[in-house]
Parts: sequence; structure tokens; C-alpha cells
Amino acid sequence: MIEKLFDIEESAQGSSMVHRCDARVKLIVTFAVIIAAVALPYTTAAYLPSVLFIVFFALLWAAARLSPTVYLKRLLLVLPFGFFLIFFQIFFTNPHYAEFHSLVTLPLGIHIYAESVEFASILGIKFLACISFIILLSSTTTMQGMLKGAGRLGFPAEFTLIIGMMTRYLFLFARMYLRIGAALQTRYFDAFDRSLPYRYRMKMLAYTIGTVFLRSFEQGERTYTSMLCRGYGRDSHLFITKKPLQKGEWVFLAASLVVVPVIALLGWVV
Repeated sequence: MIEKLFDIEESAQGSSMVHRCDARVKLIVTFAVIIAAVALPYTTAAYLPSVLFIVFFALLWAAARLSPTVYLKRLLLVLPFGFFLIFFQIFFTNPHYAEFHSLVTLPLGIHIYAESVEFASILGIKFLACISFIILLSSTTTMQGMLKGAGRLGFPAEFTLIIGMMTRYLFLFARMYLRIGAALQTRYFDAFDRSLPYRYRMKMLAYTIGTVFLRSFEQGERTYTSMLCRGYGRDSHLFITKKPLQKGEWVFLAASLVVVPVIALLGWVV
């Protein structure tokens, strides 16, 4: 799982026009789509706008020159988190419907309602639209680029500093984890090898987790000491240079902020 972190950051360093677009524009468009999708009514009228949002995403993904396989792999990583929440909706009633009709009756008095299935499908397509734009943002913008974009949009300096340090330390931790994993592989240790005793595998995994924790703690102490030596204090902040948006970026931002509300209004007008 941690190896994916480097893959995401590598794909975000592309040269397409979507990659080159300022992070502020992509952040605003992503949040606009998420807000618009969430604001859609919980009726079948939400299907058309959600599909149009997905089409809009598909056009941007194609412009980014990224493989559909990359999108599907990253979607599968986050899908379980939303899938279970959406799936269990079919067993419960909700305030968006006045009447409920049972489709299937299961043991223990559990019912699957037609209206709840419809509600789950609406949640599902909204979730797909929102998560697709988040995947697009993370796949075309580096973490440092998003941090700078957020800072230029007026994100509090304290948060940008904390998130910036967390981002840098995250990659350091990932490399530390990979080195420990490589050391275990050179010793022919596999946690899923059933030929090894179960207690031995659990013991080695516990040692590994403990080693990662101790190394992380020690690295954190060294990093903090280095920051103090470089003048870190309560008034420190992440330096972010000013960068004006180019004409093409203004045009894309303006067009997106027109298209997104228009698509959202279809859910209410239809």
C-alpha cells in the first residue's frame, strides 16, 4: 500500500496541460464539483448531473494523458470505504422517502426496500463523481503543489506549515518502511508463508512494527532539532511565492465555474 504513495507522486509530475494547470484552479474546480454533487437532490433527477460530472472528469482525465488503468486501480483502493456505507443503505429506511416497499425479506426480520436501493444508487453515483475528481487532483498535482496552491488561496499559514512537514515526513517514513521490508525479504521472511509457525510470524511482525515506531521517533527528534537550529519557532511559516494565474488558467476556471453550477441546476430543474 505504501508503495502506491510513490506511484501517485510520480504520475503527478506529468507534462500535460492538466498537470501544468495551477493547483489553485484544480482545487477550486474539485471543491466546486464536490459541493455541487452533494447538493443534488436525493431523487432520480440526480442521475443526469452526476453522469455529466463523470463525463467532465473523463474529458479532463483524457487531457491529462493518463491511462484508464491508473484510474481504475486508484478507484479500487478507495472503493471499499464508500461501498460498505452505500451497500448497507438498502436495509434501512431514510427520511427522503415517505413510503417504503419491501423487495426481499431476509431472516431476522431484515428487509431490502426498493426506495432504499434507489437511494443507495444515488449515493453511489454521487460518490463516484466526487471521488473521481479527487483522484484526478491527486494524479495531476504533486503534494507540494497542492500545499502551495492552498497557501495561495489563503489557507492558514499554521496549517500549511504542519501539513508541509507531515508530507515530507510521510515520504521519509515510507522509505524507512520499504528498507525494513527489503531487509525482511533478504532474510526470506514472508508474513503470509503458512509453512512458518503462526506465533513466529506474529512475533516478527511485532518486532517490525516496533522497529518502525522507534526509528520514526528517533527521526522525529533529529528533524525537530534540525528545525530549531534553522530558526524554527512559533512565528515560523512555510514560504510560498506569489504566482499569478495565466490567461488560459483563468479561462478554464471561469468556464468550469459556469459549467459545474449549470450541471447541478439540471438536478433541480429536471
